[in-house]
Amino acid sequence: MAADDRLADLEHRLGIVEDVLAIRNLQHAYGYYLDKCLYDEVVDLFAEDGQVIFIGGVYKGKTGAARLYTGRFRSAFAGGVNGPARGRLLDHPQLQDIVHVSPDRRTGYARFRTLMQAGTHESAGEPRQWWEGGLYENTYVAEDGIWKIKILFYRPFWHATFERGWAYTPAAFVPNASVVFPEDPYGPDELLTDPPELWPDTTTFPFHYRHPVTGEEV
Repeated sequence: MAADDRLADLEHRLGIVEDVLAIRNLQHAYGYYLDKCLYDEVVDLFAEDGQVIFIGGVYKGKTGAARLYTGRFRSAFAGGVNGPARGRLLDHPQLQDIVHVSPDRRTGYARFRTLMQAGTHESAGEPRQWWEGGLYENTYVAEDGIWKIKILFYRPFWHATFERGWAYTPAAFVPNASVVFPEDPYGPDELLTDPPELWPDTTTFPFHYRHPVTGEEV
């Protein structure tokens, strides 16, 4: 390989490494913003034609994302205010990430795990505390050199009260969406035809990547 070709190859490989880091930082920023109920900032992370897939519903475009984050979540977790609310806990670190970037460096894919601790302090209303575990399988797009979220697919796998734990979680503890927008003003644009179930179901959330040694789909 000629020197110019080797240099171009190295620049391309370095660019992909930088893209992976940028995507990882983007997703980690999402986690920090969401934990502090900074929902305007969360929506700004999405591409204009992005979408969110959440508990059986699909929220389309930035308007759909805003309906979920600045609508449903803000009203439920922050009293209608953009920012942290006293007595509300929502910590869900972004963990165990696997990130890939397409050869043309325009599209990225990542899988993240989260373990959430959430609740309401007794001084802020009815006391409530729960655990949650789930996975993200997301797609990202580079627009004018800036990585944005194209598809955020969050699949919660289990919920549990703090008091009793996951061994006693009833089926459909958190029900999937069943009503779409505008009948539900905060609802999704459409429903998944085969929404995933929560624990005790243990169905595998499809991997965006092939087995790193065998090259086979898992």
